[in-house]
Amino acid sequence: MTDSLVSIAPSLPAAAPRQKELWNAAKQMEAAFLSEMLKSAGLGETSQTFGGGIGEDQFASFLREEQAQAMVEAGGIGLAEMLYHSLLEKEK
Repeated sequence: MTDSLVSIAPSLPAAAPRQKELWNAAKQMEAAFLSEMLKSAGLGETSQTFGGGIGEDQFASFLREEQAQAMVEAGGIGLAEMLYHSLLEKEK
């Protein structure tokens, strides 16, 4: 699945600004989706390791978001590519 993502990336710098905007929006959506899935899987649940509290909960959410973004930048699960193509079709 990452091979098809790599095939999109080289064409983006030469693409119209709108296409770059759509690609970035699709990647952000995939990152948000992955963040919610990581939350459901228990990543970042506070275990009172650092005493708990609001600060620890907030840090855990930042950790999840960054982990999800790193997953997308590493190729993701292909959701961004599907969203991007769908958005391109809607633009026509």
